[in-house]
Amino acid sequence: MTPRRAASVLAVVAVLAGCHTVSNPFRAPPKPVRDESNRISLLELNDQLKVSESLKGQDFFLPPPAPQADWPLPGGTLEQSVENVDAAPDFRVVWKRNIGLKSSAHSHVMATPIVAEGKVFVMDAGAVVSAHDAQTGAQLWRASLKPTGKRERDGYGGGIAFADGKLYVSSGFRLVAQVDAQTGAVGWVTRTDAPIHAAPTVTDGRVYVVDVDDQLLTFNEQTGTPDWTYQALTEPARMLVASSPAVSNGTLVASFASGELVAMRSDNGTELWNQPLSRTTRTNALSEIRDIAGRPVIYKGDVFAISHADVMAATDLRTGQVRWQIPLSGITSPWAAGDVVFAVGQDGNVICAARDSGQLYWVTDLNAPGPVKKGKKPGRGRDVWSSPILADNRLITVSDHGEAVALDAKSGQVVKRLKLGDDALISPIAAGGMIYVVSQTADLIAIR
Repeated sequence: MTPRRAASVLAVVAVLAGCHTVSNPFRAPPKPVRDESNRISLLELNDQLKVSESLKGQDFFLPPPAPQADWPLPGGTLEQSVENVDAAPDFRVVWKRNIGLKSSAHSHVMATPIVAEGKVFVMDAGAVVSAHDAQTGAQLWRASLKPTGKRERDGYGGGIAFADGKLYVSSGFRLVAQVDAQTGAVGWVTRTDAPIHAAPTVTDGRVYVVDVDDQLLTFNEQTGTPDWTYQALTEPARMLVASSPAVSNGTLVASFASGELVAMRSDNGTELWNQPLSRTTRTNALSEIRDIAGRPVIYKGDVFAISHADVMAATDLRTGQVRWQIPLSGITSPWAAGDVVFAVGQDGNVICAARDSGQLYWVTDLNAPGPVKKGKKPGRGRDVWSSPILADNRLITVSDHGEAVALDAKSGQVVKRLKLGDDALISPIAAGGMIYVVSQTADLIAIR
């Protein structure tokens, strides 16, 4: 298997985490309490995503593009929600810089880049964090967080977040660390019992991160001392990518491999509600993987999330009541803006749904067969597409075949395709008028 296809498989195929403890293998996620009088069910019997006849061709509101100076968390803000970024009007690659170890059979580039104080911060497949000038890509410093023991040979995943002049790093090498954003000096390192594949979220003096045993861990921001924890249902079958919590006004929302979307108090972990995102009927073995691997997004009082078990849902942040569901399977994060929410499915379908009802304005299949060029073989497998971002009224996503695509946000039509030269699975970010992508070959790519 080539490194590119190995990376693609990591992103879309579930594995059995047999080395991790299963607290109760016979316990299934609780069924949600349904209030049929207020619930809008949009799950079609044939599992087809269908454009609403009443919305087809209709206009909707999008906020105008706005400058975004920094991108301190994988989702841009504590709510993991940014509306419409003013970035990359020309949509062309202006530079590319290597950041270290690329993806391979035993190591994988999985960390979303972040931007703060004029620097882009990235992490390679070997837990080496580096800072780069946001305009030129020049490396400013690099720091290795990989442990030196023989038992620490393999470890992948994790991510980075910025707060109060510091970077907070999580790693599959079973650690969380604080690093000075100016110098790269390591402030503290706290070891964890299980690997961490997700990036942390940092706010109000705490670092929040979810490990592969479906446990939400918290740490003191200044000292790294462990604080309270929350244990979700342990799920042995999970995706290898993982999610970061979203926080809004003292409420934290985290997603887990069990398919649980959980809201809790951010100060002490008291559960407020728990909503499983899974179908009651299964159509194939992979639908048994309930993982919500993408980030939950909080936007205007609702939580939007996508599970691998064919459910994308809008849930009331205060009550936990599901407003609507549609049959979309994915490992990506949705993107809410104005009247709509966008999402990319595992099959390559990109959708634009009404934020209040879930009805669809448009659906675009990025993996739809096109004309075969002379001398090119028609079959190459379906591309895997990243979580999208909205920049200058274009929805932008990247693929594991080294392509970035910009779609008109109002119509869903592809307006431009850009060859990156590297396979990409990590969602792009936007700050300072630029879009940044980290590839599986460990290149930081800047698009203007």
